[in-house]
This record gives sequence, structure tokens and C-alpha cells, in this order.
Amino acid sequence: MDFIFKKLLSNPKRFFDILPQDWQDEIVPFWNAYEDGSSIYIIEEKDQIIGGGIVFSTCPPDIEYYSKEVQQWFDKDYLYLGFIFILENKRDQNLGTFWLDELKTLFPKQKYWLLMEDEHLHRFYQKNGFILNQTIGHDHLEWLYTFKPLTDYISNN
Repeated sequence: MDFIFKKLLSNPKRFFDILPQDWQDEIVPFWNAYEDGSSIYIIEEKDQIIGGGIVFSTCPPDIEYYSKEVQQWFDKDYLYLGFIFILENKRDQNLGTFWLDELKTLFPKQKYWLLMEDEHLHRFYQKNGFILNQTIGHDHLEWLYTFKPLTDYISNN
């Protein structure tokens, strides 16, 4: 099957509609305030969105409670990856890795960070080049992962 990775240029509702309801509740009401500093990248199959995620250049609404602490990552030119989602019936096809790889190919020098709540995803992000940076515990436990392209390591040595 051919999967297409692309930036969603209009109608963000097409992506939001595939997200779980609690995720929609965290982003849809606030989207107008964040869309200028964000880009949605999707995976399509036969013109249907089957996955995607949002790249933020400012603190998104779902982690506003932590904005002061995470601003350091934006100050270091990292972008935040959020709302990464693959439809359940499309999982176990390496589409999450495909999405990350396509994003890294599109922006080969870009650094990223993300927050993760699901323990079972540690291995997924580690195999995709992300490094556990810290554990955060406000009202629930989250893990902050960062990704730096290989060129970043080479230029610093």
C-alpha cells in the first residue's frame, strides 16, 4: 500500500476528527490561537487521513501548565511534537516511524522534543532516535524525550 506524508494545508478538522475525543478536547477549542505557530503533517492512504501529528513552535494548550519549564527547549531551537496519532486499525505497520522519518527527512537539521504519558511507547521513541531527557510529575507522570539530528552531534565535536 502506498502511504503519502504531507503537510495539511487546509481544513485541520480532517486531522482532528481521527483523534480520540479527549485529545480533540485539548486542541480543537484552542486551535485558532496556535495554528500560526503550528503545522499538521498527515499520512494519507487513498485520500483518507490515517495518522499524523502536529509540530509546534510555541507551547501547545495541552501542556500550558508546564510552559515556563518547556520554554527552554524552544529557546534552544527545538520544536515540540504533539498529538501524534495513528488509527488503531493501521497500527503495527511502522506508520509512526514512517511519520517521524518523513519529518526528519523534510527538516534534516531540526531538533524536536515531546512529552509522553504512555509507558509502552518508550521503546518506540528510543528506536526512532529520541533520548529520555527527564521525568516530569505534576498531577501525572510524563517523560520528556528529545531528538537531535546526527549532524548536530557532528558539528558539536
